[in-house]
Amino acid sequence: MAKPQQGGRSQHEDSEFEDKVIHINRCAKVVKGGRRFSFAAIVVVGDKKGQVGVGLGKAGEVPEAIKKAGKQAKKNLIKVPLEGNTIPHEILGHFGASRVLLKPAPEGTGIIASSSVRAILEVAGIQNILTKSIRRDNPHNVVRATLAGLEGLRSFAEIAKARGKTVGEIL
Repeated sequence: MAKPQQGGRSQHEDSEFEDKVIHINRCAKVVKGGRRFSFAAIVVVGDKKGQVGVGLGKAGEVPEAIKKAGKQAKKNLIKVPLEGNTIPHEILGHFGASRVLLKPAPEGTGIIASSSVRAILEVAGIQNILTKSIRRDNPHNVVRATLAGLEGLRSFAEIAKARGKTVGEIL
């Protein structure tokens, strides 16, 4: 049995999430003595079972920014309905000027996606999917558009319940 850490959480609970750094941005502020640098990191966290979250952290050092982003991502977890190891239906996620098209794919296809979309889908536990980033490719907006698409997904059971039918009648 793992020893409880501060806050009553065991070490096992913290390690069930996998995190990936999507993007690190360096910002420079010009001051009298030269340039002062700060860093912003986008990190995605997931359990590979349908839970995923994204966070943005800003700090003077890269590791500190990544740590802050990871904490933020764990606070913003969403549940993604999975159909086997793909998504139940096609969806288009919007955020700002970015659009991300997510399409379910048959077994053996893999993840066909850009680097920022791929990181989110991998930690969410999706293994077969086709994606297309449409219009803008700013990592912040692409990540949020992907999350908006994943949030908009509904399982066949949810759709059937809303219509008052069985899953067999819908399929």
